[in-house]
Amino acid sequence: MELSILLVQQIAVLFAIAALGYFVVKKNLLKEEDSKVLSWLAAYVLSPCVTIRALEIDYTPDKLKGLFLSLVVAVIVYALYIAGARLLVTPLRFDRVEQASVVYSNCGYLIIPLVSFVLGQEWVFYTCAYIMVGNTLMWTHLYSMLSGKSIRDNIGKIVKNPNIISIVIGFVLFFTGIRIPAVVAKSMDGFGNSIGPVTMFVVGMLIGNKDLKEIFRTKKAYLISLLRLVVFPAFTAVFLAGIVHMGIHPDAQQILLVTLLAACAPVAVMVTQLALLNDQDAEYASMINVMSVFMCIITMPLMTLFYTFLCGL
Repeated sequence: MELSILLVQQIAVLFAIAALGYFVVKKNLLKEEDSKVLSWLAAYVLSPCVTIRALEIDYTPDKLKGLFLSLVVAVIVYALYIAGARLLVTPLRFDRVEQASVVYSNCGYLIIPLVSFVLGQEWVFYTCAYIMVGNTLMWTHLYSMLSGKSIRDNIGKIVKNPNIISIVIGFVLFFTGIRIPAVVAKSMDGFGNSIGPVTMFVVGMLIGNKDLKEIFRTKKAYLISLLRLVVFPAFTAVFLAGIVHMGIHPDAQQILLVTLLAACAPVAVMVTQLALLNDQDAEYASMINVMSVFMCIITMPLMTLFYTFLCGL
């Protein structure tokens, strides 16, 4: 129960930051289009800093085994989410933004500060697996989906993308034990710590010209949020609890709790950012994001309680 209360508090903080972004635009202190600069900063500077610093820890066989477990599970979860969302496209008439919103969660921007605050800094390392798989898919599958171009057409951009490069650098640091100079590391930490506030501020800015009543009148946003926050995560919780009961790692329950938190997080801010950068309906994407953030104050603690209950059976 204490874990659920901490989750509610941390999510509420991020929601408050989005509200600030909304009012800044509403009061004409900034313009909605100014959000594009912040989106670029978050996607190409802040996110790589977070990834590199999370992987810059001392190597041990136990950590490697735990990372491998979380990595394999993350691949399976994403595969199931992508396949499940694809099956729903025709019957529910999902467009690209809606399909992407079901699949991709705020696994980096929200989960790193959330795991650090709720579970402790030592568990942030295991967020890397879900983030690595997520970043790779976001800059391949998601980018291709929203840009309308094939992955092959984007391969050059993908390879040169700072987020993909940061994953490679992070693994080099983890396996070699090489450390970034202290001054640079502290600068990267400063950037990384700002990723949650910056991205949620952008979400708020993108709906600054919208009537809040319009957001909560969008019926399909409720359906998408329900799938993203409850239906898919409930199946994920059952799957992860089953792995815990297999006893393949002494810390499996905590490691896979990190995976569950990432899997049941609100819609990825990156969906909004890439929609903005590829001239898709970024406002609609932002509306779905806000709806999911609002609802996750209730759903994330519930999914956590459900998972811990299953693990205790």
